[in-house]
Amino acid sequence: MTKRRLAEIAGWYGILAILAAYGLVSLGVLTADHSVYQLLNLTGALGVIIVSVARKVTQTLVLNIAWVLIAIVGLVRSLS
Repeated sequence: MTKRRLAEIAGWYGILAILAAYGLVSLGVLTADHSVYQLLNLTGALGVIIVSVARKVTQTLVLNIAWVLIAIVGLVRSLS
């Protein structure tokens, strides 16, 4: 499997994970302070970062770096 294909898979995972996190919170299945919500956001943003680097899309890269940092803070707070 090529690097480009792996990046595409990571990107699609990222989008699905972030949408799942948002949907689960919006539907009341999870709360925003739940570790699963934070992990979905964290891993989703990492997936989008991978495809952003591969495709050289700076705006999406910057947005998802911020998303990762926010998710890390949220995850640490949810585990403490």
